[in-house]
Amino acid sequence: MGANAESGAVKLKLFLSKRRVVIAAVVILLGLFLVRPGVSRLKARIANSIGRAVARPVEIGAVHLRFLPQPGFDLENLVIFEDPAFGAEPMLRAPEVTAVVRLTSLMWGRLDVSRLELTEPSLNLVRRGDGRWNWEALLERTERTPLAPTAKSKSEARPGFPYIEASSGRINFKAGQEKKPYALLNADFSLWQESENTWGARLKAEPLRTDMNLSDTGLLRMNGTWRRAGSLRETPLQFSLEWSGAQLGQLTKLVSGNDKGWRGEVRLEATLSGIPAAMQVGVDTSIDDFHRYDISSSERLLLNAHCNGRYSSVEAMMHEVFCNAPVGNGMITLHGDAGLPGVHRVDLALNLESVPVAAVAQLARRAKKNLPTDLVSAGNVQGNFTVKEEGASAGGPEFQGRGEITNLRLQSASTKVEFAPASVPFVLSSRRVGPRVGSKGKSVHRLEAEILPAPDEVHVEYGPLPVALGRLLPAQARGWVARSGYGVVIRGDGEVSHTLRLASLLGLPAVKASVEGEADMRLQIAGSWAGSISGSSSGFSLPQVNGTVELRNVHATLRGANGPIEISSAELQLLPDEVRVEKLRAQAGGADWTGSLALPRGCGIPWTCLVRFNLNTEEMGLSELSEWLGTQPNQRRWYQMLTSVEPTTPIFLKNLRASGKVSVGLFRIHNLVAERVSALLDLERGKLKISGLRGDMLGGNHRGEWQADFTTGPPTYTGSGTLTGVSLGQIAEVMHDRWISGTAGGTYQINASGADSTAFWESAEGQLQFDLRDGVLPHISLATDEGPLRVARWQGLMRLQGGEIEIENGKLVSSAGAYEISGSASLGRVLDLKLSRAKDVKPERVGSQVYSITGTLAEPRVVLTTPETQARLKP
Repeated sequence: MGANAESGAVKLKLFLSKRRVVIAAVVILLGLFLVRPGVSRLKARIANSIGRAVARPVEIGAVHLRFLPQPGFDLENLVIFEDPAFGAEPMLRAPEVTAVVRLTSLMWGRLDVSRLELTEPSLNLVRRGDGRWNWEALLERTERTPLAPTAKSKSEARPGFPYIEASSGRINFKAGQEKKPYALLNADFSLWQESENTWGARLKAEPLRTDMNLSDTGLLRMNGTWRRAGSLRETPLQFSLEWSGAQLGQLTKLVSGNDKGWRGEVRLEATLSGIPAAMQVGVDTSIDDFHRYDISSSERLLLNAHCNGRYSSVEAMMHEVFCNAPVGNGMITLHGDAGLPGVHRVDLALNLESVPVAAVAQLARRAKKNLPTDLVSAGNVQGNFTVKEEGASAGGPEFQGRGEITNLRLQSASTKVEFAPASVPFVLSSRRVGPRVGSKGKSVHRLEAEILPAPDEVHVEYGPLPVALGRLLPAQARGWVARSGYGVVIRGDGEVSHTLRLASLLGLPAVKASVEGEADMRLQIAGSWAGSISGSSSGFSLPQVNGTVELRNVHATLRGANGPIEISSAELQLLPDEVRVEKLRAQAGGADWTGSLALPRGCGIPWTCLVRFNLNTEEMGLSELSEWLGTQPNQRRWYQMLTSVEPTTPIFLKNLRASGKVSVGLFRIHNLVAERVSALLDLERGKLKISGLRGDMLGGNHRGEWQADFTTGPPTYTGSGTLTGVSLGQIAEVMHDRWISGTAGGTYQINASGADSTAFWESAEGQLQFDLRDGVLPHISLATDEGPLRVARWQGLMRLQGGEIEIENGKLVSSAGAYEISGSASLGRVLDLKLSRAKDVKPERVGSQVYSITGTLAEPRVVLTTPETQARLKP
């Protein structure tokens, strides 16, 4: 009974105590509400309260009282100033801050802020030149200040550490007075004192760079606690860090300022525990769906690794580092010690244990374009490597180690080729190595001397190794691979088609054509892994192949041509800016060619490049060339047998850009033969311009300009030129009818269209201004002239249209006198001409002489239209 009474008394006292507190709080609130003390007088007290908590001078723009939902103040333009040793810019700015006051502190006669809620604050984290951060002094002062925990009991008389919470903030980073472009955006962070000797922090933010537009940089989360200690190096802490959802391309742009062209989702998880002088660090990182931006695959590639180590802030060293990354059934491990940049102390060992080549090929297909999708690989990679450095040196860290790819085999059904050198030795180095000795004691310096210079960075040198290229003896290859790129030299004989298929297997640029033949190669191949994406352009470049190739007995089939190119011999020079073909001896279009070609590199699609040439041949026929170019239909399907045949436009010419000179010793145009022909040709995707066309023909000379357009159907032609000293007797021989002799010259213009000669002449329109001298027309004689008509001079204008030749303003001078000649002649050699005395202006005048010449060119009929004169046809 007594115990119950005592218990009731205690409860009554407790109730009365709580009641007193409640009554006191209500009284204070009513007093504040009724009296409303001057806010300006409270501003200094609030600033001092926040300043004591953060150990920095504080300035407040304006203060507004608030009572609900908790008593406190709404602050405007809060500024926490910086230590002058770190700069003049404030450490923190916040346009809006809510300060919640502990009611119990009012009972003790002081203003104690329990919670600070900052909206859109801007926080500057500054690192001085000596490596010290501005938050270190704040942390040290906080640890020395006997503040009560954030969630202190109501009976605690000491001021409590406020719960500081920020939303939608921004955290900037500075190096001294320089503000770095790196920042954390949309930052939500919190800071509190968890217990008597423990503090806690939490952060969620999006990394960004202020000097460029970034997206998908992921989300950074951090949680951690630390305990009170005598110094920062002895402060026990435990933090976890997670960076997730970052896209690899945006991450490389964030770090380096350039999108390197790699894609994949990056995830990083890290844990820190211990004291800074001896801290355990664990890191897990992964890249999901790793690939180059312009390479897609249905299979996702996951790259991951795990690392552990112990960090010492005293030495700025990572000790007992151990990293491992599983690769198929193999493993890549890294262990040892490494200092931070600037420490110059490294002792690491990298081991490759049974790493399958298939896994390496899978990675290569996502990093190297144009590798076959059906690439099958076999083999294993073994290797042991070390990197050591003890103190700063001019040469930097020393890299050593060697390894081997065993049972290597690459093959692809699409390329129909296999690469199986069996074993590939390789050596890790950071310097160029000297000549080595082969297995039989012979120096391989010759091959070493031709290899591309090794880069001044860590790289792996491999080879020499045999490369089977379809010949009796394999070629030899040697090269290097580094972080920035790769290089390889190949020397030896190879079969051209086999070499091109192997190039496709390895993702090297190769001509997509049917080519057979032999080649003696001295090639250097170099490429870069790095890329940079800017708008629609990419820094990824195709491998560059340089060197020389001696071609022999090459048979090449070209798309759009009706026959192959047979190259007896040629020297192919692959230069950085262009490809040259020198000492060319080839057969194409029924002609034997010699000369040279030049093709620029780096112009994208091959047929967009301008080919420059200088070609010569002793003899060529127009019919054979036209047939080779594909201007005549050579094959018809069964369903085309009942349809008319339309001549086709040469496809080969439609896709080609070329410019150069052609010289022909003897050029056959059907029955016409021209000698010493030369011209400058410019071909622009089916539009051909022939300038400076010169040649000796029909006993005289020709000089002219021609153009042809093969982009339309049928092709169109325009031409003009000058003929001098032409033998008309040779023209008669070509026509198989000796109807004329003498010499002539003139100028012509012609327009025509058609894919063959028949269509050409049926559509031709043009004119010829001619001048004939000392000629004879054996088939024509006049009554006043007992023999054939002899012409001292014949001038006039011929117009061609619709297969008819109209003669205008013709003046003919013979031994019988001067005549005016007019009329027409068809291309079928049908005549309708009139010959009249030049002195007779009006033919109908009495006594005038007018001859009518009809019939054919071979059998003309001459009739005199007046009764006084007779004409006869000479047999």
